[in-house]
Amino acid sequence: MNQRSIGIVGCGRMGANIARRLKDVGHTIAALYDVRVQAAQDTANETGGEVCTELSRVSQLSDVILTVVTDDEAMYRIFATEGDSLLSGAKGKFFVNCATITPKVHVDVQKLCEERGAHSLEACMASSIPQAREGTLYLMVGGRREVFERLKPMLEQMSASLKYIGEAGRAAQVKALVNMVMNINTAGLAEGLGLGDALGLDLTMLREVFSQTGANSRVLETDGVDMQNRDHDCYFSADHAAKDSGIALSMANDVDLSLPLARATYEQFERMKALNLGGLDKSGISELTFKSRHAADQLART
Repeated sequence: MNQRSIGIVGCGRMGANIARRLKDVGHTIAALYDVRVQAAQDTANETGGEVCTELSRVSQLSDVILTVVTDDEAMYRIFATEGDSLLSGAKGKFFVNCATITPKVHVDVQKLCEERGAHSLEACMASSIPQAREGTLYLMVGGRREVFERLKPMLEQMSASLKYIGEAGRAAQVKALVNMVMNINTAGLAEGLGLGDALGLDLTMLREVFSQTGANSRVLETDGVDMQNRDHDCYFSADHAAKDSGIALSMANDVDLSLPLARATYEQFERMKALNLGGLDKSGISELTFKSRHAADQLART
């Protein structure tokens, strides 16, 4: 099973680019599904494959189905126990679930799949759109070790670094922590640059100083220029940042742990959503911290 027949559920930025990558390395893209049919069609125009309007058809056509959906509700919907579902005809199929969702959902999905003779992995992505296209994702995998080993060659074709974390739900826990810390760093950088701007400092100079000191971070590299230039083209949206910080806070609540920085960051991204800025890249949080920008004025009135 080196070259597989692949189904993709969720043909947004990440799912579509994973499909392109897998086609490039020799896999057959057999089926594509998205609630926005045109998104699936646009991907199929490049990768081939049948544009499916039923989830059960994706399972019928594919050996391996990758799912890249938005949230817990969407995952439960595509793995529903009644009606149209990927579980229909799932026996012998492999599901690789890439969305950042609550860890318990991955545990539930694995159980549902195994009850039907299918296999499930979570493959949590700590990278963005260019890496999905180039096959250089950082993937954290959870689920049965033997399933991971069977799918490892394909996962290696998607990634520059691949790490097996442990049983179902564990990779999702790690991914939530990765995004929680990333979001805190993003909010902190926005505050630092916002204060620098208010003080009249040259932000290019300030970013260079940050990069050579303890203020350095990966977020400075990826988002610093964008914050300065108000370039918020979306690679990882504020909507998703709020969702993922919320997942981490829920995990903390489960173990009775207070995370004030994570809570404050979550509230900042929720403010973005309230101001209809949730579709911006996470760098758009700087719109809340620069006095000269419109969101700061709106916040002052609320």
